[in-house]
Amino acid sequence: MTNQRIIVLTLAALLCACGGGGTRRAPSSGTMSGLDVLVADGFAPLRGKRVGVLTNSTAVDRRGRGIVDLLASAPGVELAAIFSPEHGYAAASESENIASGLTRVNGKDIPLYSLYSGGIRGMRPKSEQLQGLDVLIFDIQDIGARFYTYLATMAMALEEAKTAGVDFMVLDRPNPIRGDIVEGPILADPNLRFLTPTAYFQVPVRHGLTAGEMALRHNLSVGHRRLKVIKLRGWKRDQWHDQTGLPWVPPSPNMPDVEAAALYPGIGIFEASNLAVGRGTPLPFRWIGAPWMRADEIVARLHGLVEGVEFSAQDYTPSKSVFSGKACRGVKITVTDRDAMRPLVVFRHLALALRELHPNEFEWRWDEVKRMVGVDEFRLLWETGAGDEAFMSLFDKGPRDFESDRRAVLLY
Repeated sequence: MTNQRIIVLTLAALLCACGGGGTRRAPSSGTMSGLDVLVADGFAPLRGKRVGVLTNSTAVDRRGRGIVDLLASAPGVELAAIFSPEHGYAAASESENIASGLTRVNGKDIPLYSLYSGGIRGMRPKSEQLQGLDVLIFDIQDIGARFYTYLATMAMALEEAKTAGVDFMVLDRPNPIRGDIVEGPILADPNLRFLTPTAYFQVPVRHGLTAGEMALRHNLSVGHRRLKVIKLRGWKRDQWHDQTGLPWVPPSPNMPDVEAAALYPGIGIFEASNLAVGRGTPLPFRWIGAPWMRADEIVARLHGLVEGVEFSAQDYTPSKSVFSGKACRGVKITVTDRDAMRPLVVFRHLALALRELHPNEFEWRWDEVKRMVGVDEFRLLWETGAGDEAFMSLFDKGPRDFESDRRAVLLY
């Protein structure tokens, strides 16, 4: 093989490694998470303090070191408690809701408390668990969708920290699906936050905020005077997570990569229906299916209609969740240009195709739909047979209304 051909193939391989999602900017070598900044500053804000940390396996620095080990070995810092969210401390494992107990860190037994048990009330740290702490730290990688539960856990912990007189610190991380794009309706009913963590914030479905920014926004009503956000360094709002140079650790078992996260704000809404959404298949949130689905007709109907994605018919037998063990016809969603792709647009077109082709088979669980979409108008439009233009108008209103609202808390 000639040297010239080797060079060409090498360049092609590099392009392929960066492909699969449309145009992408080169990864940044300079982005530092809040944890990286804390490490670089020698843990100075925490010296002499008893520390609790709300975290999971996504909280690693640029070298892949976990926050628990880093805090346990930090000079002058006493790690006194660990709190874990949904999916437990090992977020990417199939073992969910790990019970409270003790975990051994650097030869010392540290209390480990699960904050995902007993419904929404069980998601709050108890006063006795916070007793003796000087500061409670939050460091978890979110994915940028309102109904993903980690930031709701953060918000409840912030509220309880204020009540207990404990400082609260957020080690910020990038919004992995970009921080400059907002999509979907704003949650209308503030009382839903007392019922479910999937409807805790009155923000659009895809909110475009980092964890630190959401904490600042939530704190406008909480009023905790000792909230501190350790900001990112070198992150730009138009970056995807894989452009930051930071390690990607799956935030949950069915969030294996950034492409799944990119589609989740849209495809995740189908979890309020009788469709499988790819759990128990190789393509979580990149495939929807059911035994009765006329997938070929849906693909034909949507061909060339939705920017940034391609649809294809694909059969799977999910190993868990909806239709576990049943052969399903389905639609695979392939992202071809993730900068142009809008997950709520993908959802809208798929949903309307299902309404037209499967009026008797496809069903919503409307209470859950309200929590995920955020507004009653969606059901009204659906049941009155409204067309795409009406749904588009509903979905576009949220970003317009939210733009000035979020401006006050943007850190980047």
